[in-house]
Amino acid sequence: MKIETLAVHAGHTVDSATGAVSSPIYLSTTFERDIEGTYSRGFKHARNDNPNHQAFEQGIRALEGGARAAAFASGTGATMAVFQALAPGDHILANVDAYYGTTRLVREIFLRWGLQADFIDMSDLSAVKKALRGKTKLAWMETPSNPLLKIVDIAAVAQIVHDAGAICVCDNTWAPVLQRPFELEADLILHSTTKYFGGHCDVLGGIIVTKNDTELFQRMRSIQYEGGAVPSPFDCCLILRGMPTLPWRMRAHSETPLTFAHFQG
Repeated sequence: MKIETLAVHAGHTVDSATGAVSSPIYLSTTFERDIEGTYSRGFKHARNDNPNHQAFEQGIRALEGGARAAAFASGTGATMAVFQALAPGDHILANVDAYYGTTRLVREIFLRWGLQADFIDMSDLSAVKKALRGKTKLAWMETPSNPLLKIVDIAAVAQIVHDAGAICVCDNTWAPVLQRPFELEADLILHSTTKYFGGHCDVLGGIIVTKNDTELFQRMRSIQYEGGAVPSPFDCCLILRGMPTLPWRMRAHSETPLTFAHFQG
C-alpha cells in the first residue's frame, strides 16, 4: 500500500459484533474469564491490554514497518521505559540537542540510578566514534532535533553503533511518514504521539516500535505492564483518529515553510 492508504487502514478494523467501521471505545478494565480460568478472547486487564490499545499499537507498528510496538501514556513514559530496560552501569550516547524532557530524564533520574551517559553532537560522526565505550549499549538519536532541527545521519550512526555491539534508537517524533528510520537500520523508533500522530492538541501518548522482537524490547513491554504507564482507551481512539490524515498533514507542514523559504529567497 502507499503510505496514504496504509494510514487510513492501519489499526482500523470492522467491529465483529456490530459491523461498525469505526471501532467502539472499550472502557472495561477487566475481562471475563473462561470457565476453566483462561482468557481465550485475548484480554484480561486493561493495564495489560485492551482492544483500543492493541489497535493503536498495531496501527503505528504497521505504519513504521516494525515487528512489535508498545504504547504509553506519554512520549516521556515511552522514553523512560527504554532507559529502564537497561541496567545500572550501562552506557548510552545521547544527542546533545534533544527534547529537554529526555535530557532531564537522563540527568535527573537515570544518572542517579547508575546509568552512564555522554551527550554529544551526533551530526559529528567522529564524536560518535570517540564517545563509544565498552559498556555502550544504546545510542539515542533525535532527528530532526527539538528545538534546533539539527539532522543526524541515521544510517551512518547506526553502522558505527552496530559495529560496537550496541543498538540505536531514533526519536522520530518530528518526522513521521517523511522519515523511515528502519530503512536506515535503526533498531527502535520512538514517537511522542502527542504531536503529529494525535494532530489535534487534545491527547497525550507515546509509543516504541521495534524492528525485531528482541529480548530488550520484551523488557520494555514488561515495564509497560508492570509500571502501568499505559494510555486510556479514549486516548488510543483519539490517536487512531488522527492517523488517516497524517500523511496529508505532514505534506502541508513541509510545503508551507518551503513556500516561505522561496519567498524569502
